[in-house]
Amino acid sequence: MKVIIIEDEKPSARRLQRLLSDLGIEAQGMLHSVKEAVDWFQSNEHPDLILLDIQLSDGLSFEIFDQVTVNSAIIFTTAYDEYALKAFKLNSIDYLLKPIDDEELESAIKKFEINRPEKHDLMVDINQIKKLLINPLEKVYKKRFTIKVGQHLRMVETEDIECFYSDQKATYVYTQDKKNYLMDLSLEQLDEVLDPLKFFRVNRKFIVGIDAIGDIISYTNSRLQIKLHHFSELDIIVSRERVKDFKKWLE
Repeated sequence: MKVIIIEDEKPSARRLQRLLSDLGIEAQGMLHSVKEAVDWFQSNEHPDLILLDIQLSDGLSFEIFDQVTVNSAIIFTTAYDEYALKAFKLNSIDYLLKPIDDEELESAIKKFEINRPEKHDLMVDINQIKKLLINPLEKVYKKRFTIKVGQHLRMVETEDIECFYSDQKATYVYTQDKKNYLMDLSLEQLDEVLDPLKFFRVNRKFIVGIDAIGDIISYTNSRLQIKLHHFSELDIIVSRERVKDFKKWLE
């Protein structure tokens, strides 16, 4: 199988290359920009499969297809919210949300191999995806949560929440009045219902509210540490794979 990685963050590209190697697949090359990809496709035999980041250093990867016809299957790698991608999941081979999980990558590769066509065609409606991601479908987000506290129910407004976090396989919400509440939802489920302009998944264990951030400090291995106004029970570290998107979110 011939595979090409198109990813502007070189550490992420190398990590993806290692994950493929663990699956017995050697990537033929790594490209890091729209221009580099266009030049490569114009002078090389197209691969069976492309692992493609949506946001590249010099623009959206869709610009590649405006300049060259690509006859390869695609697995998108992206940090975009999952809801906006569901509409085209059936048209593309698959997509992987960053940070990429090795088991999810293996599942996507197996799906490609099972459905692998004898003659490659671009298996995705690029214009449809571009429209969804640049002008996503309007969505209503949660404004409050109903939480059971003993025999009582408490209403918690999202504007009063500092963070959500997982600990010992349980999910908690921490509020501005310095209280913790156990929740029935997982962080993955919360990702689906929270406004992405106000909340961000900084790692596998934390979702933080933008209004709760008191300080951001440089941390080891190109990561960031977040200090919230009140929460101090656990360290909140932005994973290296999410730092770039976190900075964009702040803006």
